[in-house]
Amino acid sequence: MNKQEANQLDNDQEVNELASSVFINVGERTNVTGSAMFKRLILDGDYEKALDVARQQVENGAQIIDINMDEAMLDSEAAMIRFLNLIASEPDISRVPIMIDSSKWSVIEAGLKCVQGKSIVNSISLKEGEENFLYQAKLIKRYGAATVVMAFDEVGQADTEARKYEICERSYKLLTEKIGFPPQDIIFDPNIFAVATGIEEHNNYAVDFINATRRIRQNLPHAHISGGLSNVSFSFRGNNPVREAMHSVFLFHAIKAGMDMGIVNAGQLEVYDQIPLELRDAVEDVILNRHPEATDKLLELAPKYQGGGKVQEKENLEWRELPVNKRLEYALVRGIMDFIEEDTEAARLEAEKPLHVIEGPLMDGMNVVGDLFGEGKMFLPQVVKSARVMKKAVAYLNPFIELEKDQSSSNGKILLATVKGDVHDIGKNIVGVVLQCNNFEIIDLGVMVPCAKILQVAKEQNVDMIGLSGLITPSLDEMVYVAKEMQRLNFDLPLLIGGATTSKAHTAVKIEQNYQHPVVYVPNASRAVGVCQKLISAENRAEFAAQLSQDYENVRIQHAKKKPRTKPVTLAQARANAFSFDWASYAPPKPTFLGVKPITVGLDVLRAYIDWTPFFLTWSLAGKYPRILEDEVIGQEAQSVFNDAQALLNDLCTNNLLQAKGVMGIFPANSVVDDIEIYQDEERKNVIHVAHHLRQQTEKPNGPNYCLSDFIAPKTSGKADYLGAFAVTAGVGEDELAQHYIDDGDDYNGIMVKALADRLAEAFAEYLHEQVRKEIWGFVPDESLSNEELIREKYQGIRPAPGYAACPEHTEKQLIWDLLDAEKHTGMQLTESYAMWPGASVSGFYFSHPESRYFAVAQIQKDQLEEYALRKNWTLDEAQKWLAPNLQL
Repeated sequence: MNKQEANQLDNDQEVNELASSVFINVGERTNVTGSAMFKRLILDGDYEKALDVARQQVENGAQIIDINMDEAMLDSEAAMIRFLNLIASEPDISRVPIMIDSSKWSVIEAGLKCVQGKSIVNSISLKEGEENFLYQAKLIKRYGAATVVMAFDEVGQADTEARKYEICERSYKLLTEKIGFPPQDIIFDPNIFAVATGIEEHNNYAVDFINATRRIRQNLPHAHISGGLSNVSFSFRGNNPVREAMHSVFLFHAIKAGMDMGIVNAGQLEVYDQIPLELRDAVEDVILNRHPEATDKLLELAPKYQGGGKVQEKENLEWRELPVNKRLEYALVRGIMDFIEEDTEAARLEAEKPLHVIEGPLMDGMNVVGDLFGEGKMFLPQVVKSARVMKKAVAYLNPFIELEKDQSSSNGKILLATVKGDVHDIGKNIVGVVLQCNNFEIIDLGVMVPCAKILQVAKEQNVDMIGLSGLITPSLDEMVYVAKEMQRLNFDLPLLIGGATTSKAHTAVKIEQNYQHPVVYVPNASRAVGVCQKLISAENRAEFAAQLSQDYENVRIQHAKKKPRTKPVTLAQARANAFSFDWASYAPPKPTFLGVKPITVGLDVLRAYIDWTPFFLTWSLAGKYPRILEDEVIGQEAQSVFNDAQALLNDLCTNNLLQAKGVMGIFPANSVVDDIEIYQDEERKNVIHVAHHLRQQTEKPNGPNYCLSDFIAPKTSGKADYLGAFAVTAGVGEDELAQHYIDDGDDYNGIMVKALADRLAEAFAEYLHEQVRKEIWGFVPDESLSNEELIREKYQGIRPAPGYAACPEHTEKQLIWDLLDAEKHTGMQLTESYAMWPGASVSGFYFSHPESRYFAVAQIQKDQLEEYALRKNWTLDEAQKWLAPNLQL
């Protein structure tokens, strides 16, 4: 950087320092999204100590300090103004340029008005199109600031050399030619991404950045290059020597190419020439992508430089001496990918036809997997890993099979689909993988599949059976409809029923009687194989169907005899026994905020709130976390799948592969019997929405008949109360990422992505509820609970969700969407059955009352059904449709 360029960056004493610098270091510890300590100080209002963080950065050599106040629980604009004004009065800090960092333009502009001297905006991009890009750039120019320009356009983030340069060149021309923006005030960030992740597409990320940097410096005069260095090494998190070496090697080549600015932690930087030669060579192989085995070689070497230099014990490779068919079996059972193509080729050379390798040693190996799984000696994650190995072997053989125009035989062809209106598919995907492992051909139609398409594809593909899946209760009615249509259209295929809300009783009472051919409830993946093998067998199918029919008849008889554990009561009796509370002596807590508030939060924050126990259930590993990791039977596999989850979660966090978006709101409200009126403002005259709730309707001799409206002050009490609502997702990008893995033959990570997205969405709900209790609503500001205590619901207040026990009627989600304008703020959508999309989503209400509690409405009676229909302005048929799970079947 020459002196003239440096003068453009600032007009104070730092000019001479920057002019003589080859590389400018940006300090980012004054960033609430990157420093937990700085975030805590700002949230606590301790700005004096926060200034010490800025001061330490300057003392430690930062030539620019990046300031970010993007925290969901913070008035970001006010915090930015206050902090920048304080910095202006501190000469030892204000002598370096300020980088104003925010995803909110209003915060950036507020910061620009405060800064004395030249500042830098971080950042603008073409993400929202040229008009918005130029509008922001004009304002930045008016304030005399420089700006970071991200390599991000309307299509998305640039991840290749060509895309990086294309976006930067386009941005440069727009800025310099259309609005006369000074080119020396343009700082491009062409995106540093993690390498050595194990995903082939990531191997060239560092090379792409370096080459794009070189082209930018050669062709876009006076522009600068910056980036966040720590991203490149994230795959080796926990191994600081290797990370430091990667940073040094990357900078060595990037600076030579023209990178002249960046976010660098000097404590994570090794002198290039002092890196041990074998480590430096291995790291350069990775950074420069010099050969396909670079990642594997660095992984082998890495343990030598961690934990006192101990090298991990090498794997026992004695099995490599076995005959090729046994080597294939060993690899399939243990999920080992390393040698599968080599061994598949060896088997092909021994076989008469390439197809015989699939039908012979590969299927023999998968039969062993199936047997071990059926005997409980293998667990679901291991089976999915086995499927990944099998797919890679088959993919290797496919070109040879195509040449011979040969086709493999299978045990049968099965169509799987999540029914119309439902977006949940983890269970279906797992069943599909397990069936594939047992040589069934699977046609997976995905989610939200209409009945007509299911039946059309079943005929066109000549399938042997159909499997339906669903998670939400409205899906049950859709399954009934599919069965009726199969009967009407004279299908004779077996119908499989599965999903969280399905049951043997519902299948027997509601579905099986509508279709004269086998209808089978399949509770889990481990049962699917045995069921399908019986149904596909001409000898066993008739006997199995007859036995099944008799079994379902017994279920119906038992169901008809079933009596409720407690006697039903009338709605009037239930209301007479409602939750009783002395409202006259209670003052509902007034929120510190009213209205709607969009929420953004990083995955790295949410991971601390994850409840891991349900994660293991996804993989059919039952046990409470963390005890499950020590379980005598499944502990080893639980630890293995947990380690894989952590590795993928690191990748998701580092490379922003998923996004979490949310919105919440708090509104004036009062109850009117079983409804809750929601008001426009504190005058409480204009009712903008009404939340309709159901009351428990069985005899409760030792307690009240609860309804959620009981926990909101009655309108007649004269007390001002409030109701909150929220909608959050951590699934933005989950479908595309999962499909990427599946298309690459990696069902294991395809399922893992969705399992983690689900956990992160629930973690988002937990995190946001905590913030609401402590700060946004603020009714328990001094709460201090561990994650275990949060999971056990030890907090004050509740967050019931429509579709669940206390609020079982799904259409109340629409009220949440309308109150919060949820689709606008988050992109989340409701299907016609009121399933949320993306699938990894959570929504509900917030109640603050100290005695509010979760409960189950359970079965309701005809009088409440009829009154609820009137309150919702429904016909009786509509009410019966949506309340079916709470009515006597």
